[in-house]
Amino acid sequence: MKTIIDQISDIVSQGFAMAGYDASYGKAGISNRPDLCEFQCNGAMAAAKEYHKAPIEIASDVCAQLADNPAFSDISAAAPGFLNISLADEYLADYLNKMEDADRFGLDTPPSKRIIVDYGGPNVAKPLHVGHLRAAIIGESVKRICRYFGNEVIGDVHLGDWGLQMGLIITELRERKPYLEYYNDDYTGPYYSQPPFTLAELEEIYPCASARAKADEQYKEAALEATRQLQEGKRGYRALWRHIMEISVPDLKRNYRDLDVEFDWWKGESDVDDLIADMVNDMKKDGFAYESDGALVVDVAEDTDTREVPPCMILKSDGASLYTTTDLATLLYRRNMFDPDQVIYVVDKRQEMHFIQVFRCAKKCGIVSEDTELDFLGFGTMNGKDGKPFKTREGGVMRLETLISDIRETMFHKITDNHETDPDEARETSGIVALSAIKYGDLSNQATKDYVFDTDKFTSFEGNTGPYILYTIVRIKSILNKYTESAGIAAGADEKLPHRIGVPSGGSEKALMLDLAGFSNVLWSAYEEIAPHRICAYIYEICNDFNRFYHETRILTEEDAARKDGWIALLLLTRRILETCIDLLGFSAPERM
Repeated sequence: MKTIIDQISDIVSQGFAMAGYDASYGKAGISNRPDLCEFQCNGAMAAAKEYHKAPIEIASDVCAQLADNPAFSDISAAAPGFLNISLADEYLADYLNKMEDADRFGLDTPPSKRIIVDYGGPNVAKPLHVGHLRAAIIGESVKRICRYFGNEVIGDVHLGDWGLQMGLIITELRERKPYLEYYNDDYTGPYYSQPPFTLAELEEIYPCASARAKADEQYKEAALEATRQLQEGKRGYRALWRHIMEISVPDLKRNYRDLDVEFDWWKGESDVDDLIADMVNDMKKDGFAYESDGALVVDVAEDTDTREVPPCMILKSDGASLYTTTDLATLLYRRNMFDPDQVIYVVDKRQEMHFIQVFRCAKKCGIVSEDTELDFLGFGTMNGKDGKPFKTREGGVMRLETLISDIRETMFHKITDNHETDPDEARETSGIVALSAIKYGDLSNQATKDYVFDTDKFTSFEGNTGPYILYTIVRIKSILNKYTESAGIAAGADEKLPHRIGVPSGGSEKALMLDLAGFSNVLWSAYEEIAPHRICAYIYEICNDFNRFYHETRILTEEDAARKDGWIALLLLTRRILETCIDLLGFSAPERM
């Protein structure tokens, strides 16, 4: 089913052709002057040069051809050459009814692709903190949007589980518990079946070791050596590494589950370690990698670069691998396992140069095929009201579970203060609404931009917030429930509700209908631009227009049965589209608030 914009464009293009002009000038779009019209076409101004005529003359010629078209209630030419268009009420209602009957509301999807979304990227042995929030929230939404378009999509957490942080932990453990057999090269017996440390100990060990390494060069060298021995297969260190993974990964999964974020692959840097040696040898053999100041590098600069793009370093001068090495090996692993058409990286935007180097090196060295799409979605920083990275009141980095708990508690008090409710139900509802506050607060901002996480603003039931969106959905549910009760229809039996939307009887109703008709256009924009914030802006507009319609219309007390049924059908479609959109954003709506 064509989008509403494409259908209008087809009609206007026919008008251009009938008036003797090239049909390609008939591209229409949403009006930037909604006080004048609903849609507009600027093609006459582009055509003026080719046809040596004033744009207003061309627009008037096209307008004359379309004056009686049943799709339009009004079409007029306006200086200097705009075509101003408003849809006929019957045409709009018919389009919505076709959306109601169609799969995915008539969204046409392209041929299916295999896509991997790389998001998350936490280091094991460390708790998730607010710095991990954006990758998780944005990546989860991108994954869901890609799946909605019929693609085969894998979400990969890409754990940091093989670098210096492991050497730091092992070194600190050795100093604290030197009696453990893991450090004894002569020991050949079995190791402990349970980790010789707790999760709490582990989470304290890493920051302690990291701080000490910055101040003590000898300690840092010991950690680097421990990292090297781990990666080379030292038996005791591998056993310690497995213990670290055994207690860290379940905790990470629990935290992501609380955020309603799911990964299909729990792969890490360690999973590609055995691919690195052959990959590096192939780079050398094929003449791509060469030594520079002792390090192994691949040139990735291009003639069209407007800024310096340094060579991609594959191995350091001591032979150690880097993030570029494991990222390239990960691409090789993904090609072997899944052969993706596209890989989308949801990563801090400060890593842009790193991924430029990795992408170019991967293409140049044949690690991925030339037609594989490699996309970098760099996100900005989540800041506090002071404009600096979000911290606790004490100035430390806030744990993610603390942020979620605080927002849940805030929502619980707001819900219970507003009206009497069962405490258990209020707790459950507050968790759902809190998630909407956090996710919508993040996703409503363009991913590449920094933004301020304002708890008071994001938890408000008014304005451009998640709770406002959910409150609107709950309001629609309440109206539909009252209708089903009065009509003797079982709760949840949507199939027994009216499904034929009637022509609009007022401006607020038509505004809502026009919003809903734009569903496919918005989804395509969010998909092609990898931009969940497009969906946020869309549903905020729907909610605003619905609430205006609601306040102006006595839906349940309307005596005209046909009109009332048309409104119920409109509400049902509105609810379905809003619920679809918030699911793509990664949260859901409760039954009551």
